[in-house]
Amino acid sequence: MDRESTSSAQELLQIGTIHHSYLSDRLKIAIGSQLNDRTQDPEHPDRTRFNCVSQPPYLNYYLDITLMGKPTGFIEYLREVEAEISPVERIHNWDEFHLPLPDQTLRNQSARCMDCGTPFCHTGNMVAGMASGCPIGNLIPEWNDLVYRGLWREALDRLHKTNNFPEFTGRVCPAPCEGSCVLGIHKSPVTIKSIEHSIVDKGWEEGWIVPQPPAKRTGKKIAIVGSGPAGLCAAAQLNQAGHWVTVLERADRPGGLLMYGIPNMKLEKEQVVLRRIELLEAEGITFTCNVEVGKDLTTADLLKDYDAVVLCTGATKPRDLPIAGRELTGIHFAMDFLTANTQAVLDGKENSNFISAAGKDVIIIGGGDTGTDCVGTSIRHNCNSVEQLEIMPTPPLKRSADNPWPEWPKVYKMDYGQEEAAAKFGHDPRAYLTTATKFEGDENGNVTAVHTVQVQWEKNEQGQFALKHVPGTEKVNPAQLVLLAMGFLGPEQPLLTALGIECNNRSNIQAEHEKYTTNIPGVFAAGDCRRGQSLVVWAFNEGRGVARECDLYLMGSTDLP
Repeated sequence: MDRESTSSAQELLQIGTIHHSYLSDRLKIAIGSQLNDRTQDPEHPDRTRFNCVSQPPYLNYYLDITLMGKPTGFIEYLREVEAEISPVERIHNWDEFHLPLPDQTLRNQSARCMDCGTPFCHTGNMVAGMASGCPIGNLIPEWNDLVYRGLWREALDRLHKTNNFPEFTGRVCPAPCEGSCVLGIHKSPVTIKSIEHSIVDKGWEEGWIVPQPPAKRTGKKIAIVGSGPAGLCAAAQLNQAGHWVTVLERADRPGGLLMYGIPNMKLEKEQVVLRRIELLEAEGITFTCNVEVGKDLTTADLLKDYDAVVLCTGATKPRDLPIAGRELTGIHFAMDFLTANTQAVLDGKENSNFISAAGKDVIIIGGGDTGTDCVGTSIRHNCNSVEQLEIMPTPPLKRSADNPWPEWPKVYKMDYGQEEAAAKFGHDPRAYLTTATKFEGDENGNVTAVHTVQVQWEKNEQGQFALKHVPGTEKVNPAQLVLLAMGFLGPEQPLLTALGIECNNRSNIQAEHEKYTTNIPGVFAAGDCRRGQSLVVWAFNEGRGVARECDLYLMGSTDLP
């Protein structure tokens, strides 16, 4: 082997450790060798020696390869998660409440990453209809190892290779990566989510994250409609490819779901969301707010003024509950409640759209993340009481037999909103296997109560599970504010109709995954408007994917991942 090839091999190994299965292939490619006779170095337990037979010139030599992380870390260290400001304290403000872990603790937690032969944490597959592993393929074992070794900047580089905005996912992602962690088969999984946002937070603190505008421009102009997570990822990637990118947002601030769909105490707006958007602006992306395509900008001008258009409008059409009394005042969609609240927090004053829960009995219909955000927000308004109706049964305390690893674990847990309700009112606010049957109001048309009944799921003649009311469980619950948090039915249709975009039978934009092309040449779609309501991390996956396909369409080839 010549001196240059040997040097390249040494440099490859010094970059940072790589998973053994991946490392072998990388070495074969880099130095044209076969790896044989793997043996442990007795003097250095974390190093492995390989006898490498190069071809040609058929010379034998040895390479010392550092093992990933600490081989016994998962035995020596227990899982530790970030401490939180107590619920009774944090409900009096809108600040984030997670307390950072010390660096040494994070290094110990990274050491728990066990050098498993086939990691599942970064696979991003759909298993039993749920995400298993990271949908954007985060190189989790690699940056865990780098954190363990104290190489924080290198860890940040590895994290940014697959994730444009880890400070967002590190805060709001439910972490399907942890659900599929191999260590989780028999112990508590690695604290991947905490390590992720600790890496990026340190990057901001140390000044490592700075604007990186592209070296040259292609002259192509792209409009991205919608500035939520998919739109931001698409904008970041296409801008790095050298295109001129304009992001059109109908709200008064960019960020979409990240800005107005998630409360400030869960994802801080000015210090986290707007900080990243300002960096994107410094890299050359233009954000134009208060512009609704189809009204403030015609669809004809949109198609004429830009070389390509990417639709990332989200799935913002809420599911309604058309039962008796729905017309009463005081019944609102959850997103209207959350959006107006965040606007008030950021503006320092309430506007005409503000919906107050102060002093009211609040009933939230829907048991998902949005419902939880409504619980936490209502408590900070100082509501009189809060109850959350959940139509599904109480989950088990541990995985059931039909929910094996590496599926997402469907187990009972209390999120931050439920913890706060329990601290203030003494119990989990969720009423499982319960549905609303009627809204009751007063003579002035204001809602005063919600009639509920317990339900059970039974198989019908077709073998499908159907909902059945349980006689004798009817109840009347006082309520002066009702929030509907039952999910979303797809994208709003007026813009799609005006553009002539074809939709599927679920009302989502018809565009194949990994291709993202609509029926109109040069118009692409990604995120929830294409796949339906989903996780922020899936929006990142689609935003990066649509950028690649859009770049390929414009340039004939692409270097985007």
